Amino acid sequence: MEKYETDNIEENKNPLATEPLGRLIGKFAVPAVISMLVSALYNIVDQIFIGQGVGMLGNAATNIAFPVTTIATATALLLGIGSASNYNLEMGAGKEKRASEIAGTGLASLVISGIAIAVIVLVFLEPLLHVFGTTSEVLPYAMDYTGITALGLPFFILTTGGNHLIRADRSPTYSMVCMLTGAVLNTILDPIFIFVFHWGIKGAAAATVIGQVVSGLLVILYFIKYKKMDLKAASLRPRAMYLKSIASLGMASCINQLAMTVVQIAMNNTLRHYGAASAYGSDIPLACVGVISKVNSVFLAICIGISQGCQPIWGFNYGAKNYERVRSTYKRAAVLCTAIATLFFLSFQIFPRQIVSIFGSGSEQYFHFADRYLEIFMFMTFANGIQPMSSGFFTSIGKAKLGIVMSLTRQVLFLLPLILIFPLFMGIDGVMYAGPIADAAAAVIAIVFAYRQLKKMKSPAILSEMPENGAAK
Repeated sequence: MEKYETDNIEENKNPLATEPLGRLIGKFAVPAVISMLVSALYNIVDQIFIGQGVGMLGNAATNIAFPVTTIATATALLLGIGSASNYNLEMGAGKEKRASEIAGTGLASLVISGIAIAVIVLVFLEPLLHVFGTTSEVLPYAMDYTGITALGLPFFILTTGGNHLIRADRSPTYSMVCMLTGAVLNTILDPIFIFVFHWGIKGAAAATVIGQVVSGLLVILYFIKYKKMDLKAASLRPRAMYLKSIASLGMASCINQLAMTVVQIAMNNTLRHYGAASAYGSDIPLACVGVISKVNSVFLAICIGISQGCQPIWGFNYGAKNYERVRSTYKRAAVLCTAIATLFFLSFQIFPRQIVSIFGSGSEQYFHFADRYLEIFMFMTFANGIQPMSSGFFTSIGKAKLGIVMSLTRQVLFLLPLILIFPLFMGIDGVMYAGPIADAAAAVIAIVFAYRQLKKMKSPAILSEMPENGAAK
């Protein structure tokens, strides 16, 4: 078996193994959180300006288009997190050449998949929107918005996935700049295109694409000019021998996004069907849930950003067998996520109407539905930080199966069945009550599995074990 004598040297000179954890978590998590918030802001900013400039049907259209974004994000996370996690594990073990080849495979695969998804969306645009739950009134807006934003998908996927590798390359600030530049540009262009040029929802879509292109070009610039890793042109060739390992460690986050896509589609169709049988009609629930899902994405962006910021620390130290450092990082991340979740819970319960009003005006029925949805569906928000953070934790230490389980719990195992079953007995209110039950069950499972893994790492027996076969071999 090949033995790398540089393991301890690499560990000693790498700040992931030596720098104080509080400072290290801040150094990596803050840029990651900002990057995730910026990603969420693409949708938030569009939603706000569309709500103010186009109206309720525009808000509903962005909700219908959202599955395209989650599918693209799923692909980016599959390849980006999978590559970055394997890269960190291999670097922690001292295998630098293998780590660089994995990074190159991931980058090349991001480019190829981004182009493929854009082509598929453009070719099958209208049938896809019907599957996603559009109504006849919303369809023209959804066609315009999705048809334009599809052009930016290759850059969006490269940016989202490539930023994980940039952070793994110990450049979290540059990663943040990539995302922030595109988001700021989008924010500037949105009101100009919508209110000055009067392009309506097409203007919001164009602003989004321009921001995504600029962010994608900054990612390309990094790997050409600023990278620290030993990444050569020959490395930028997809290698089948690494794709399985990349998919293994990226699958948890990918499945989580795909599960969100399935739930979103089921939710839209359920809201359309049961909304038509209620006093609200079909379009009000579609618009309200679209707005609230964007607000919730801000909360999730922070928790996932904390997890992503901690992943290089978890991965490197697990690969280097510094298990106490892994445990301490997890505990600190859990406290942070829970504190943030509690703040969002209080905001949702105390200020529901004020939050929804940011995204434009509507009828009294519109606000009544939005208020109830925030208060009921989001009731367990205070417990919702642990599950996505734990999924990232298991992935980063090579526990791919546990990461996948964490990703499946809330969306697929609990929420999807409940939003299909409860409305049979409760009408559209059944969708609202499905949320907190699914959240509570997912939180309990995440806590149990995380506790068992942390306890195992404290056991002397694991000190003689190698990390689970999640990294590339």
